[in-house]
Amino acid sequence: MARGSLSIRGTKELQGRLRRNARLTDVKKAVLVNGSELQRKAQRRVPVDTGFLKRSIELTIEDRGFTAKVSATAHYAPYLEWGTRFMYPRKFMGNSHFEQRRKFLKDMRRLMR
Repeated sequence: MARGSLSIRGTKELQGRLRRNARLTDVKKAVLVNGSELQRKAQRRVPVDTGFLKRSIELTIEDRGFTAKVSATAHYAPYLEWGTRFMYPRKFMGNSHFEQRRKFLKDMRRLMR
């Protein structure tokens, strides 16, 4: 659903610094906290008519806690996110993603110090 992505370059250096400076449980906690905040922000921003779309925004934790995925599973979610020729887009996931991404990167930098 989301077209934006986050890629980290220098994963070898990141792994080395994380092993030296932070426990992996701290990283998992940061992923969980930022994932749940992203879910809450998207639910706050979504336009509500019946509430189905708001309830369909789900958080799933994968890769033993190192990946958090937030997705809107309602069949009409992409129409609201990207718009149609009859309706302007209402970026509830995209705006939440870009806002939370800054906080997540800040948390990762703090763990690497």
